[in-house]
Amino acid sequence: MLTDIFANLAFGLSIAVTPTSLLFLVIGAFVGMIVGLFPGFGPAAGIAVLIPMTLGLEPTVAIIMLAGIYYGSMYGGTITSILINTPGESATVASTLDGYPLAQKGRAGPALVMQAIASFIGGTIGVVLITALAPLLAEFAASFGPSEYFLIITLGLLLLTTMMGDNRFKGLISALIGFAIGTVGVDVMSGQQRYTFGSPELIGGVYFVAVAIGLFGIGELLHCIYNGLHLRPAKKLRLSFKSREFWPTRFDYIESRFTFFRGSIIGFVAGVLPGSGATLGSIIGYSVEKKLARDPENFGKGEMRGLVAPETANNAASAGAMVPLLSLGIPGSGATAVLLGAFMMWGLQPGPLLIVNDPGFVWGLVASMYLGNMILVALSIFAIPLFVKFLDIPYRLVVPVIVLLCVIGAFAIHASIIETWILFMAGVLGFAMKLYGYSPAAIVLALVLGGMAEETFLQSLIISNGTLDVFIERPVSLALLCILIAVVVVPICLALWRARHRMSPSG
Repeated sequence: MLTDIFANLAFGLSIAVTPTSLLFLVIGAFVGMIVGLFPGFGPAAGIAVLIPMTLGLEPTVAIIMLAGIYYGSMYGGTITSILINTPGESATVASTLDGYPLAQKGRAGPALVMQAIASFIGGTIGVVLITALAPLLAEFAASFGPSEYFLIITLGLLLLTTMMGDNRFKGLISALIGFAIGTVGVDVMSGQQRYTFGSPELIGGVYFVAVAIGLFGIGELLHCIYNGLHLRPAKKLRLSFKSREFWPTRFDYIESRFTFFRGSIIGFVAGVLPGSGATLGSIIGYSVEKKLARDPENFGKGEMRGLVAPETANNAASAGAMVPLLSLGIPGSGATAVLLGAFMMWGLQPGPLLIVNDPGFVWGLVASMYLGNMILVALSIFAIPLFVKFLDIPYRLVVPVIVLLCVIGAFAIHASIIETWILFMAGVLGFAMKLYGYSPAAIVLALVLGGMAEETFLQSLIISNGTLDVFIERPVSLALLCILIAVVVVPICLALWRARHRMSPSG
């Protein structure tokens, strides 16, 4: 097994270390860090907006660049969490709890360096685990038929949507909107047009890139403007890595030595589970570290372990979310849902056969994640003074640039005006959903996976001559169906039990 792992990595490195791949990996990491600096504009938005810029590249080079953006935005989002108490995205919220107090104590430099090292360790451990687990999971899933795929997609969607938004109901409503958008186009079986309203441009369906850019890009910008972020003055901050105070002390490293690994394992497990992702992983990592500490009262007041724990966790979770994407074709987060759409745009079908049919693509991507972590830790430490200067740019000047990129990105793929209108409609929808606690990510997930679910369901019915027995005839599909029923029934039973317990006189 170890021989196979090393052989796969060597093959991946032979693809990832070409000058072109390395160049675009560095560009992606650098752009990702800049994307992470802007509040609300997280990895999903960055990837969605920049996908059109990769159209002229080879798929492997393009995905390496997008993976760099994915990782880089996680690194960049923490810089603002530490320096100005403004998380770049939800996964870095837990980092503000001790990161900002450390900066207030005059330890911004050590906090940023430890954040970079923690992110590197968490990301690297996560990628090591991807290397070991993804082929095993893909080998197991290679025997799946359409019925198993349908149940896995349905289970993944159910888990994802019910954990997004302010509550399960809002997550499901968001997913239903995504399904509805996904039905536009041509019926895969009958060839009949659905909801095209006589428009030739809609016969091919609503393209996910325009929807994703609108929801994550325009929607986030409108939400930031609504909250007045564009009116806030720029922060004037100065840091220099030449100063001794910029670097962590020996005690910082010794104190955090076990935290690095605990956070990585917690984060990776959270990332593999669909719907939980980096946000939940970072919060659990922080909570566990606080409970295990002998001095929990110091957390929240500038404790280095309170920064290291969520940082290792959220970067390991980002790697973990790639496991179900590469091996099962099920995205583990909003950002990997956008990556899934990009795979399909390049004619690739994520799932167990991806590793068999396109090993160069998969292992080139995995190898680039190793290299990306090395590049990002160097960028994070030595380019921190440069990235801090981006915070000097008033947000009101950034907004029109991002809007322009969004419009160019939506129009460039098919040169279609209707997709530009879809972009703005999706932007307004994304803003409204953010405002009322619904989940834009659930829409993208349902839009991307809905078509796959419909196709595999119809294939299953054709195989079984129209009966539903196909879902209980094979052990794997029966087990998946039982899990699916449990996911639906158990929360309802628990809610009824709690309601009954509250109403009882003894409660």
